[in-house]
Formats: sequence, C-alpha cells, structure tokens
Amino acid sequence: MKDLSDTRVLVTGCNGGIGRAICAAFLDSGARVFGVDIQSQSAIEDERLDYRQADLSQIPALEDVLQWVDAGRVNVLVNNAAVFDMGPLVDTDLDSMQRQFDINVRATFRLMQGVASQLIARQEPGRVINFSSQAGRRGEALVAHYCATKAAVISYTQSAALALAPHGINVNAIAPGVVDTPMWDSVDALFAKYEGRPLGEKKRLVGEAVPLGRMGDPDDMVGAVLFFASAASHYITGQTLNVDGGCVLS
Repeated sequence: MKDLSDTRVLVTGCNGGIGRAICAAFLDSGARVFGVDIQSQSAIEDERLDYRQADLSQIPALEDVLQWVDAGRVNVLVNNAAVFDMGPLVDTDLDSMQRQFDINVRATFRLMQGVASQLIARQEPGRVINFSSQAGRRGEALVAHYCATKAAVISYTQSAALALAPHGINVNAIAPGVVDTPMWDSVDALFAKYEGRPLGEKKRLVGEAVPLGRMGDPDDMVGAVLFFASAASHYITGQTLNVDGGCVLS
C-alpha cells in the first residue's frame, strides 16, 4: 500500500460501491479524506474522514463544497459521483438528460476547476482523477445521454491536463467497465424493462463477456486511483485508463 499521508483528498460519490472502496483505500494509505454524497450520513466512520452531504446537481452545493475543501487544503480530487438512466432515444426524457449532464459533467468540471484554482493560488501541485466509463468510448442505443456525459469527461480530462500542466497539476481519468455495485442492480432492472430480459440476465451476460471472465469489483478500481494520486504517476497526464477486464483495448 502506498504512503499517502501527505494527501488530502476529496472523493465525490463516496457512499457508493466504488466511492466507498476508494475512501477506504485512501484511509488505509494514511490520507485525510473529504467525502461528499447525497445521503445524510457517511458510509464510513473514521476520524480522518470528514463528510459533507451535498446534491452536486445544484450549483450552490458545488460552491459550498469548494469552500469547505479549500479550508482543508485538498490536493487530490477524485470525481467519482455519477448518475445513470436509459431509454429509447426517440422517447428520451430531457429532465433525465439534464440531471445526468448536471452531475456527470457540470459537477465534474466545476469541482476540477475550483480545486485547480485553489492549488494554483497556493502554488501547490496536485492531482485530479476523473471517472469516465467504457460507455464514454462508444455510443449505445439505449444509453445515449450517459455515454455522452462520459465521453465529455474524457475530453475535459484531456483539455484540463494541457491547461494545468504548467502548474504541476496532473489530470487523468479512469474508465471502468461493468462493476458489480448497487448501481448496476438498477441498471440490470432497466435493461430487463427495455430489452424484455429476466432480472439478472443482463448482469450475467455482461460478466461473461468480459475477457477476464467476470464483472469488476469496486476494489478493482482502487489500484488505478492510488497510482494516479501518488508520485509514481508524476509523468502521466491527460490519459484515460481502462480498468475493465479487457473489454476495451487501446
């Protein structure tokens, strides 16, 4: 396990499957963690984890979070929070589209922008780790909005990496494949609805299609996050790393 005792990290979506695993790994590495999620309480109790409830679809909430982490002198940002919905393109719900863009794209950008501005003002280096998805690598008929938001995350990661490199701020992204989390249970139910499948069948099929033979586990994301947060990745920026069991080859 890497020693990240000098790290002060903001993790959004910290109560979800991947977010919780990330927080636990940072705590095990000695970091101070600032966690944000929409629930009223943190899923992890630790004296080195400070928790803030926030709806990241709301601009005032984003500004409140930025003020909070500025006081904590955060030097690593993990933009993990995301929402998902799906449906036929011709019947798309614009409210659903807006919420996905508000959280998956606007919140990711604003927190990246805000934390970077704080680091620049303090003349400190830092790391930004954005969560994209294999869905950001290609379009899917039933998942147009989610795919578009995750493609935007990849593009913003590249642009921010170029803009922030002179300030010693590295910006990278992680693109998970299918990960066995509570969120995927709801995804499976949506596929059952729109593809006429029995519950659980889509989840089983996507797991079998992974070259490594199974769905990902939240802990499978941890190594890449800690790598990008550590000095070991000091010469890497603007990259999106597939952590998907071999589903997307690059």
